[in-house]
Amino acid sequence: MHFERKGEWMQLAIPAKWNNMSLEDLFRTVMLASKKQVHLFKMQKKVMLNNKIITNWLTPLTTGDTLSIKMFDSQPANIEPTYMELNIVYEDDFLLIINKPAEIDTHPNSLEDVSSLTNGAAFHLLMNGEERQLKHIHRLDRNTTGCILFAKHELIGNMLDYALRERKIKRTYLALVHGYVKGKKGKIDKPIGKDRHHATRRRISENGQAAVTNYRKLAYFPEKDLSLVSCSLDTGRTHQIRVHLSSIGHPLAGDILYGGTPVYSRQALHAARLELTHPITGESLTVYAPFLDDPPVFPENALTLLGE
Repeated sequence: MHFERKGEWMQLAIPAKWNNMSLEDLFRTVMLASKKQVHLFKMQKKVMLNNKIITNWLTPLTTGDTLSIKMFDSQPANIEPTYMELNIVYEDDFLLIINKPAEIDTHPNSLEDVSSLTNGAAFHLLMNGEERQLKHIHRLDRNTTGCILFAKHELIGNMLDYALRERKIKRTYLALVHGYVKGKKGKIDKPIGKDRHHATRRRISENGQAAVTNYRKLAYFPEKDLSLVSCSLDTGRTHQIRVHLSSIGHPLAGDILYGGTPVYSRQALHAARLELTHPITGESLTVYAPFLDDPPVFPENALTLLGE
């Protein structure tokens, strides 16, 4: 779908697949807007058809009509902006993807916390003249590095949340684990629950939530007795990769919480690749996150091995 930005407005031509669809249906079923959001678009007169404000949202759309949505007007920031150096791997009018370093949280843990990646992202937008209510679509543990996806608009956030639930957003991780992983690939299907004896730890539990991790062995480094594996998730449980790999006898290097030894200052886990369909253009996006650790944790060729 082709769009043009006209100041505060997103302008696009109605494609054939939307012909005869009402504006109400378009916003509810395609753009996944809530009733409250549709109401606000109506009341604030933020939608035009052929350059006229819409009054009847049940009017059928016609292929070739020009639809304009006011998506780029200023919205008061919903988080305190904080300056920090960011490694941005993708950005456009709708999305922001940041390569998160270690020792930083994805989002604030309290109202007083202004040191998270989301605070830094808010500052970045503000410096670019974009006053937005930024939303992170997923999260990473404090000491896991790699791709974090943000939406710059509430509607885009809805569409990405849905895509994530439907597993249409694919995240691929790299992990260095202790020991020689047998076989080329495997699947770990074990439910995960909270550990009653440890506030932050998770464990394999029959009464836990369903959790499925797929992994592939990429390399073995005998001098360190470490295996490099890639992981993709069918579910998104807290600490899922860390718990699952530990459960098969291969804890992450550096992950002392789940049985690893402190060969690194953090668990060796990196969200290396993010794949999704752009919610507006429909284009396929594949983004890679380079390694940021100094000194290095992963071998230089790990991203190359991931693509083979």
